[in-house]
Amino acid sequence: MAIQLDNLDDLDLGSVELLMSTDKGDMVFGFYGEQAPGHARNIIKLALEGFYDGLAFHRIIRGFMIQGGCPNTRKGATGHPGTGGPGYQIRAEFSDLPHKRGVLSMARAQDPDSAGSQFFVVHSEHASFLDGNYTVFAYMKSGEDVLDAIASSEVGFGPGGEESKPKERIEIRSMTVRQAEDATPEGDAAAGEDAD
Repeated sequence: MAIQLDNLDDLDLGSVELLMSTDKGDMVFGFYGEQAPGHARNIIKLALEGFYDGLAFHRIIRGFMIQGGCPNTRKGATGHPGTGGPGYQIRAEFSDLPHKRGVLSMARAQDPDSAGSQFFVVHSEHASFLDGNYTVFAYMKSGEDVLDAIASSEVGFGPGGEESKPKERIEIRSMTVRQAEDATPEGDAAAGEDAD
């Protein structure tokens, strides 16, 4: 079955994966479809629409995470990076999945139901203080070297005083949803993954 916007509700989330192609290489993610189906389908929808193509990582903290998905990072955009979204928000789907290295989780504002398009990939071994407070919706299947390369980029101080603003533009060239070579039934997307 071709992956299209009009059949997202019927899509077996265990049968697809997300390919994030960046200036530093590719990262591939499998979905936690049982725990966060709304977030998985949201990022799939946005990827199919080309929303993420050409955006940049705007927040990088080595040993913690890399963050992207803000439309204000597109070349020529005028808004402040880190404040944009797709024009809507989605409800939180908090679970007991841990924020371990390589996990893809949704960024949000103070309101738990304020996520839209911004995401982060955990670089630390376990950012336990995020557990149960942010929606984990995918896990890394390959590309840890790319995560390390992005997280090791030189950063400076941003407008808020946090040392996380990349000095080099690192772009998401494309986000593609494709059939997973190692497809598993929905709900078993992370079978065998260490969830401790």
